[in-house]
Amino acid sequence: MSDRELDTEDPSAHLANVVIVGRPNVGKSTLFNRVVGEQSAIVENRPGVTRDRKELPAEWLGGHFNIVDTGGWMPGGSDLDVKVSRQVEAAVHQADLVLFVVDATVGVLEEDEEVADWLKRGDHQTLVVVNKADNGRREEELWQFLALGLGEPVPVSALHGRRAGDLLDVVLERLGSKVVWEEYAEPKSPWEVDESTVEQVDAGRPPRVAIVGRPNVGKSTLFNRLVGADRSVVHDMAGTTRDAIDTMVETEDGPIVYVDTAGMRRRAKIDDAAEYYSLVRALRAIDDADIALFIIDAIEGVTGQDQRLAERVDAAGCPILVLLNKWELIDDADRRRETEAEVRHKLAFLGDVPLLKISALTGKGVHRLLPVLQGAIEQYHRRVPTRDVNTVLAAAQQRQPAGGGAKVLYAVQGATDPPTFTLFVNRELRADYLRYLERSLREAFGFGSTPLKLRVRKRSS
Repeated sequence: MSDRELDTEDPSAHLANVVIVGRPNVGKSTLFNRVVGEQSAIVENRPGVTRDRKELPAEWLGGHFNIVDTGGWMPGGSDLDVKVSRQVEAAVHQADLVLFVVDATVGVLEEDEEVADWLKRGDHQTLVVVNKADNGRREEELWQFLALGLGEPVPVSALHGRRAGDLLDVVLERLGSKVVWEEYAEPKSPWEVDESTVEQVDAGRPPRVAIVGRPNVGKSTLFNRLVGADRSVVHDMAGTTRDAIDTMVETEDGPIVYVDTAGMRRRAKIDDAAEYYSLVRALRAIDDADIALFIIDAIEGVTGQDQRLAERVDAAGCPILVLLNKWELIDDADRRRETEAEVRHKLAFLGDVPLLKISALTGKGVHRLLPVLQGAIEQYHRRVPTRDVNTVLAAAQQRQPAGGGAKVLYAVQGATDPPTFTLFVNRELRADYLRYLERSLREAFGFGSTPLKLRVRKRSS
């Protein structure tokens, strides 16, 4: 189940928001994963792993609500700490219920009291959740958390699931009429799906656009500009985004889902468990994407790491738009021409992909992105009539026969996303001739830089 943002046509967009907050390293993400029933948020036993808000729909006993994971709230600290805290405050501002998580193993700390004081200044409901209450003895010590002044605490062990059901019972009780009940539930199994609507649902799925690149090239800054809000934490320290964050944006041409991914380093340089799982999530986001915005730092140019990452994105089979970010920092015309030529040379294996110069920070050039993006999405979903496919291939073979008596007898487009063509032949075709046929199809039907797949089937005589 993926993150979902506001969608006025989707009843789940009106679900109540339950926001998990607390100081760093009290088990907020573990509780989030327990509630949604999957390992969605990155969990590690040290503070600072969760930085951006993450939201997923949750269900308990037929009642539906949104659960939101946040980073640790701290009143001071570094610039990054302040930005993370602002993300938490923004989430709490939209909350119907706040789950204030504390740690049963250490009792009430000064940082917990500071969080409690902040929460008491708001007008939202707050429920104190005492995590890591793994046994009866720790449950007997709950009285100390009454000193926070936020009512009776509820014990739970998010890691082991102890009393998780009791906690969710209280959540539904606190939400009251804001709970959405089973009529808006998603199907639990395939036989509950109306088969007649499957094709329509798939065809109407908003395109997913993954924003990818190595660490600290401006992915989150561009993501925030595209979605029109500070949805991801932006900071000048590599590796800030730890997870894939997605947001649906309504455009004149329909909705688009933008996915902000963590920066990807070489696997050999990943010695951090949380960063490794960030890499896994980023690769998964690329594989699920319909198109990739590949960001290059214009100042540094294309590095070996950029080339390896571009190869991985290209292997996913989705169209790629290359964005030269921080372009405004290059003010010399000759250097600009050299930079563009170098990028095209080092990424030549991607083919004739669109290359846009932008400034994610100032927004300059970003307005040219959407039309190019829409064109690439349309090409990715394009389906060509069988008759037209065979007309183009027949003309191509007439201009340049394959040789050796090999011939394409007929062809069909079997799939889209990316466009996939099956060629039925009487003999094997050479790889260079297949490239010639692919180029003929690409030019005839305006596929641009969209990847095409050709599958060859030898017809038995």
